[in-house]
Amino acid sequence: MPSSSSEPPPAPPSRHRVRAVGRGLGAGLGTGLGTGAKVTAKGVRGAARGAGRAGSYTVRQARRAANAQGADQSGLARLIQLHACNAAADAAVVISLAGTLFFAGATSEARGQVALFLGLTMLPFAIVAPLIGPFLDKFSHGRRWAMGGTFALRAFLCWVLADAVANDSAWLFPATLGVLVSSKAYGVTRAAAVPRLLPDDLTLVKANGRVSLAGIVGAAVAAPIAALAATVGAEWSLRFAFLVFVLGTVAAIRLPAQVDASAGEQAMTMRSTSAEGRRGTRIPPEVAFALRANCGPRWLSGFLTMFMAFLFRDNPIGDYAPELTLGIVIGGAGLGNTLGILLASLLKKIDPALMVVMALLADAVVIALAGVFYGILMLALIGLTAGLAQSLAKVSLDATIQSGVRSHVQASAFARSDTTLQLAWVIGGFVGIALPLYPRLGLGVAAVVLAAWAVFVLSSRPRRRTTGRLATL
Repeated sequence: MPSSSSEPPPAPPSRHRVRAVGRGLGAGLGTGLGTGAKVTAKGVRGAARGAGRAGSYTVRQARRAANAQGADQSGLARLIQLHACNAAADAAVVISLAGTLFFAGATSEARGQVALFLGLTMLPFAIVAPLIGPFLDKFSHGRRWAMGGTFALRAFLCWVLADAVANDSAWLFPATLGVLVSSKAYGVTRAAAVPRLLPDDLTLVKANGRVSLAGIVGAAVAAPIAALAATVGAEWSLRFAFLVFVLGTVAAIRLPAQVDASAGEQAMTMRSTSAEGRRGTRIPPEVAFALRANCGPRWLSGFLTMFMAFLFRDNPIGDYAPELTLGIVIGGAGLGNTLGILLASLLKKIDPALMVVMALLADAVVIALAGVFYGILMLALIGLTAGLAQSLAKVSLDATIQSGVRSHVQASAFARSDTTLQLAWVIGGFVGIALPLYPRLGLGVAAVVLAAWAVFVLSSRPRRRTTGRLATL
């Protein structure tokens, strides 16, 4: 029995006391949450204002650069904006397919599927390469509709592709093939249209540089949006691409009518012709040399894209995720490409023939060193060098066409050179898929191929170069 001297147990708190304590805690908690919410809201509003100002500044600067030196009056600014739209949609497609093709399923299965895709891609380009230039010259009055058609077709195929990705449909690879082939067809048509919109105060090389830079900006702006949409599902980034392609269709059709002008143009052939032989204009030796040299960096780009995508899945470096290491290579290539375009806009004079050789040799040397000192830093250097070399080599090719090809056949020359470079990329990608996934073996093969190609290019160098001023960038 409890002792009589024991104190009685404390009385339970009254209902009024519980309510009072509850009100006090609620008020304190509400005050803390309210203060935190206010601080958070201010931070969000501040970040939003900062992002908005940065975005507005970027848009203003981009428009100012696109409209500079008479580009707004000639209509080149519209083409620059169209290319930014194209690059934005293409970036969304690439982000969608990166997870669908490269990081989904077993490596052997994915390699076989992508190899089949590349094999199917090579056939149309092998047929189109000798025909696209003369076709555009013969039917140049339809360039706007040709570019608009490539956008409309890709918009339709992206919608089909989104459904195929969501439902694992058999239409995945046919639709992907159609999207990429249409993208290459746009690139060829756009290259042929640039000379028609060239302002008097702007060189063709700078115009192509601005178009390329607009593509980088467009891809950089769209990539985060597409990546965010892809976190929900790859089909949503494809639907985002669908919307951008629809906008591009309208923008392409609304290009100035000068895009369709064909006065004074004639066909060009890549083969040697006699004075009394086939009709057409023989491509100058300097242009053929620069084009052959450009095939090396472009081949390496396709090789690295496919080989590295699968290599990092089976042979990761340390604890780095495959997506991260591939992102380092691609990010380095993007940075190098941007630096190349910026350098092209800063350099006043270059020797195009020397630049294309330097780019090819730089790729060969860096790939050889990467095979010996394989690591994460060398992968970043590979991407940076490959992007820089490809960019400067392409700018040099543009300068060679500008100075070595007469204006009435420049459209055909650009169309054929772009098609040839796309073929080189596809062949490089096919080799990257076919090789075993051993880093030093793959990089060694790439170094040997580039070295052999450099020897071939140097042996075919024109003995007597056309005299004249260097191309002004």
